[in-house]
Amino acid sequence: MTIKPKHVGSSLDSLLEEEGILSTVTDIAIKRVLAWQVAEEMKRQGISKAQMARRMGTSRAALERLIDPENASVTLRTVYRAASVLGKQISLKLVDAA
Repeated sequence: MTIKPKHVGSSLDSLLEEEGILSTVTDIAIKRVLAWQVAEEMKRQGISKAQMARRMGTSRAALERLIDPENASVTLRTVYRAASVLGKQISLKLVDAA
């Protein structure tokens, strides 16, 4: 007798939804990507953390929160300032829930 595993054939999203953690996992993934993008762009442009914080008009602690992939306490204002300093824009949009 072969036992079929419960989630074979289902998507990762449906598994995470079933477990009740899809929203949390999505939030974490978005923050990690954002933190990585800011850090990589700083590195590419040769901008130190101290320079970046000064140009953003914020504290080094606020910048650290932004580039820490595990820290979710970041304001949109901080994200927009970082993007501006790096010569980038942030694009946000509402989409229909799946």
